[in-house]
Amino acid sequence: MNLIELYIQEVTRRLPEKNREDIALELRSTIEDMLPDDYSEQDVKTALVQLGNPASLASGYLDKPRYLIGPQYFDVYVSLIKMILPIAMIIAFISIVADAIITYDGVAILNVILHAIGGGIWWMLSTMIQVLFWITVTFAILERTDQSKNHFSPLLGLKEWTPDDLKEIKYIPKEKAIPKGEVFFSLIWTAIWATVYFNAAHLIGVYQKGQGGLEFVTPTFNQEVLHSYWLLVVIVIGLEVITAICKQVKAQWTMGIAILNAVLQVVSSIVFIVIISNDQLINESFIRFQNELFNTTSDAWLGWVYAVAVFTFLLFAVIEIYRGFRKALAYKGLK
Repeated sequence: MNLIELYIQEVTRRLPEKNREDIALELRSTIEDMLPDDYSEQDVKTALVQLGNPASLASGYLDKPRYLIGPQYFDVYVSLIKMILPIAMIIAFISIVADAIITYDGVAILNVILHAIGGGIWWMLSTMIQVLFWITVTFAILERTDQSKNHFSPLLGLKEWTPDDLKEIKYIPKEKAIPKGEVFFSLIWTAIWATVYFNAAHLIGVYQKGQGGLEFVTPTFNQEVLHSYWLLVVIVIGLEVITAICKQVKAQWTMGIAILNAVLQVVSSIVFIVIISNDQLINESFIRFQNELFNTTSDAWLGWVYAVAVFTFLLFAVIEIYRGFRKALAYKGLK
């Protein structure tokens, strides 16, 4: 990818989505006007040096200036927040949940969960405020004490920007990009479903209103059956984590990522079908409860539940496989 496109990418990725295309066209036109008809790579570098650091140029396009944290530090500031804040909030939430589990006194586990979620959200918000405050204060002090005018900071180990830095940047078309949020939420989802799976007998079932709140009447699933498939489930968890890590490293859909994603979907589908096909999976007491509730003696409804569950799972798996290969093949000829 040539330096002009990389430079435009570095500028526009720092701008609001709605303004990127217009500014990209304007910037490309400006650069072309600065170049001779038969220009060389050195001519391009000279023009880009005149335009300056992409971060500083992007700041000039914004409607509102960043007074507290200037363009010299803003990208590093945001990157640190994106990296530290989720980790701090997850640790805060896990600490609350762990405390709820340790102090569990036998009441309905759903009540414990609701209490843990309420306390966890409050603690996460408190942690978020503290992290944002101290990171912002640190960068505000750096902004006002660093007298450098070259748009780099020795305090953060950064070097002065030059056009040659663009050659180290990987060009990622919008259609192929993998948002960090997608990776983050995929890991969160893995943690959630794995936790529910290995504690299904205490989480999923019939709840009724009692004197002390909701009371757990009967579990939906047979936990012993679920635990018997632990190795297959761990393999799926491992594949999901590996896929998420590869997505984070590559930051874009490649054929390798698409194939890995397809393997994950196929393996997950097979494991799901194997588990759900076990006729001992559903707890007998749960089946009796449902039959009494709907005044029936037939278990035919279980077949419909199985069919809908398998169809839905396979449908989403196929959609996800298609999405991966479609994005991987987008702009296939682009280097």
